Amino acid sequence: MPTSYFTGKGDDGTTGVISGARISKSDTLISAIGDIDELNSSIGVAICEIEDESLKTGLKSVQNDLFVIGASLASSDKNDRREGFGGEAAILRLEARIREIAGKTPDLKKFVLPGGSRGSACLHMSRAIARRAERSVIVASGEHSIDRRIVAYLNRLSSYLFAAAVYLNHAKGIKESNPTY
Repeated sequence: MPTSYFTGKGDDGTTGVISGARISKSDTLISAIGDIDELNSSIGVAICEIEDESLKTGLKSVQNDLFVIGASLASSDKNDRREGFGGEAAILRLEARIREIAGKTPDLKKFVLPGGSRGSACLHMSRAIARRAERSVIVASGEHSIDRRIVAYLNRLSSYLFAAAVYLNHAKGIKESNPTY
């Protein structure tokens, strides 16, 4: 039997969550899950533009974390909460990666304009999406029970993506552009 890529169940404007409940696609929780999905997809695009294998490995690990975070968000019932999000350990991994990258790049004294290499530009886009996803999760947490470590993870992730973007430009000998005021 061929795989079905559609069910039609969402034609009424609702979507299913892990508990089996159906909620409106306009719900803040679904917006947050969608932003996490978009972030994950944008990191997939960035990976396609990056040659550094160590960085690609780290980003693929982030993609897995984001998938697990999406599942955790879709677990609207505390009794159905999906385990697997690394919480503090995942945050500490990102912090270690940021420190590692910082040791390979010059100190920044000014803001930088997103761009440079294609990989760096993609990571800057992912960073901006990470910030939006963080805001969406915060909004959804006003209406749903959400693990607060997810917000901390997304906050740290945007810093990691920024550091990785700067690192890629530095590694390619591309000077960062700064805004003029």
